Amino acid sequence: MNPTATHQRLESTFGGELIRPGDPAYDTARGVWNGMIDKHPALIARCRSAEDVRAALAHAREHDLEVAVRGGGHSPPGFSTSEGGLVIDVGPMKTVEIDPESRTGRFGAGLNWGELDAATQEHGLAVTGGRVTHTGIAGLTLGSGSGWLERKHGMTGASLLSAEVVTADGRIVRASVEENPELLWGLRGGGGNFGVVTEFEFRLHPVGPMLFAGQILHPREAAPELLRFYRDFIAQAPDEVGGGFALLTAPPADFVPEEARGKPACGLILVYAGDPAEGEQALRPLLDWGQPLLSRVGPMPYTAVQAMTDQSHPWGIRHYAKVDFIRELNDEAVEVIVAEADRMRSPFSQLLLQPLGGAVARMDKGAMALNMPDAEWACFVFASWWEPRGEEEHIAWARGVMEALRPWSADTVPPNFIQDEGAERLRRFYGDEKYGRLVALKDTYDPRNVFALNQNIPPSALRVNPYGAR
Repeated sequence: MNPTATHQRLESTFGGELIRPGDPAYDTARGVWNGMIDKHPALIARCRSAEDVRAALAHAREHDLEVAVRGGGHSPPGFSTSEGGLVIDVGPMKTVEIDPESRTGRFGAGLNWGELDAATQEHGLAVTGGRVTHTGIAGLTLGSGSGWLERKHGMTGASLLSAEVVTADGRIVRASVEENPELLWGLRGGGGNFGVVTEFEFRLHPVGPMLFAGQILHPREAAPELLRFYRDFIAQAPDEVGGGFALLTAPPADFVPEEARGKPACGLILVYAGDPAEGEQALRPLLDWGQPLLSRVGPMPYTAVQAMTDQSHPWGIRHYAKVDFIRELNDEAVEVIVAEADRMRSPFSQLLLQPLGGAVARMDKGAMALNMPDAEWACFVFASWWEPRGEEEHIAWARGVMEALRPWSADTVPPNFIQDEGAERLRRFYGDEKYGRLVALKDTYDPRNVFALNQNIPPSALRVNPYGAR
C-alpha cells in the first residue's frame, strides 16, 4: 500500500501533525512513559482540535486501523499506543480558560498535571490531580482521579462539570448535567470507553499557593512502629491531611545522608491542604516522631508539592504495578507489608500506602461511575527497573505482595489501577448495576468497540463474560 495515497485524504482535512514510520520525529513520538512498552504505530495523528480527532477517527474507520488514544502516555499496560494502528495523540491540545470568580476552568485534554497546576495556581485554585507532573490530565480523570488533595476535595471526577467528547462515529458532543448527563456520569470513572475527550471543565478549589508539606525519611527498621503510629494518627486527622507512607530504597541524592544512600528506608509524604500555619500544628506528631534520617517539611508552593515524586517515576523506566484497597490496616497487615517490602527486587521499586477517608468517603457515588469501596487505605506496589533482564522477578514480587495482602484486601480497584487481571476484576469494581449502565453507554456511543484499547467495557454485541465464553 502506498503510504502517500493512504494518508492523502486525511492530510487534506487535518490541522495537526501526522507522523509516520521513517519520519525524523517518529521514534520520539511513539515513545510512552513505561519503558516495557515498545510499539510501532502505522500513523501518529497529533491533534490540535476536536475536528482533527474526528478526521483521524474517519481515517481509522476507512482503513480498519486499531485506535489508541494518547494524552500523557502514562498508561502502565501501554494502552496509549498501538502496534500497526493509529495513535490519536491529543498532546498538542493545551488550551486553558479559567474563571476565578466562579472557580471553574476549561482545559485542553493534552495538558499534563504540571501544566494544569501552574495555570490554576495563578489564581490560588486547584483540582485533585496526579502525583507525577508529566501524567496527562485526561487518562487520570477518566479512570481513577487520585491525588494528594483527595481527602479534602475528593477524586478528580467529583469535580468534573462537563467534557467535550468526539464519539466513535465522529460526532462532537458535550457531556454535562444539562446535555448528555448519562455520558457525564460515565466519564466520571468509566475510563476511555466512550470517545475521545478533548476538553475538561472542572470545579476548582481554593488551594495554595503555599502549603505545609514535604518528606520525612526514616531507617527501614523503624517501619513497623512508624506505620502503626501513622495509621492511628490518620484515623483522627482532619480532611486537610493527605500524603502517604512509603517503603523504598533511599536515593543517592545530595540531600540524603551519605550513610543512608542506597539502603532500605521508609518515609512519610506529608501534605496539608489548608493554611500552612495550621498544617505545621496538625502534622506536629509526625514531625516529632523518632529519629529521622532527614526531614524536608515546611511551607512550599503547591506546584512543588505536585512534583515531589517526579524523580521516583522518570520517563522511560520499566514499570509494573499492582494496586488494591485495604479495608483495615491492622497490626498483622502492617507486619506483612513490611516483610513483603523487604523482598523488593529493585532499588527503584516502592510500596506506597495512601490514606483514604475524608472527602473520598463522602463522594456522591450515585453521581459517578467510579465506585470507590469502603476502605481505609490504597496500597500501590510499584515494581520499577531499568535493565531489560530480570523482568519476571520484579513482576513476581509485585504480584506476591498483593497475594500476601489478600486477607485484608477489598479486591477491587478503578480501571487505571488494573494491570493484567482481566475483565472480571473490572466488572467487580463497578458492580452489576453500574456495569450495566456503562454497557448501555457503550452501546450508545461506541457499539463497534472502536475504543477497545483500555480496561474495556465491551458493547452488548461483543459481550464476553468473565470466564471468557461468548
